[in-house]
Amino acid sequence: MDTCELDPACRTLMGIVEDIEDGHLDRPTPCEGVSGGQLLQHIVGLTLAFRAAADKELGPLTDTPPDAGGWPDLEPGWRDALHEQVPRLVTAWCADSAWEGMTRAGGVDLPGAVAGLVALDEVVLHGWDLARAMGREYTLEDATAAACLEFIETFDPAGTPGLFGPAVPVAEDAPVLDRLVARAGRDPRWAPS
Repeated sequence: MDTCELDPACRTLMGIVEDIEDGHLDRPTPCEGVSGGQLLQHIVGLTLAFRAAADKELGPLTDTPPDAGGWPDLEPGWRDALHEQVPRLVTAWCADSAWEGMTRAGGVDLPGAVAGLVALDEVVLHGWDLARAMGREYTLEDATAAACLEFIETFDPAGTPGLFGPAVPVAEDAPVLDRLVARAGRDPRWAPS
């Protein structure tokens, strides 16, 4: 996988963020019981944690599970935080050294190459979640979606607590993005009610 795969996914994410109005923050998301604002704060946190993982900056950002106390409430300054942190996340994962050796994320030691896939997967899936919550389409290159799907297929289709819900059935010939989100426990047809 190209070490800079995060760039297009992060650009897509930020395009969605640009269109979010304050009145949209209470909207439901495909993550059951999670508001758009809570999802945004989770994204703020994951951009910090996975940038630290890429830089092998082990410590508080990499040592604790994400949202150990539940989904966080949105904090002031989230827009500025994402404008600063998302480019730093991309830059960090564009370095070959990020993908080499061992690192830590969510309190789990793992190879850098795996952590990079987790970071990409988080940006893609939560970008999709956010787009759907805001009533927008989400577009992603098939190659990136396929890389994420291949990674997610290494997990139990019955679901992995804290990561993915049970896989949702879709046609074998469904678009790769639909197969990805379905395998991650999301209904590709989900829309806000």
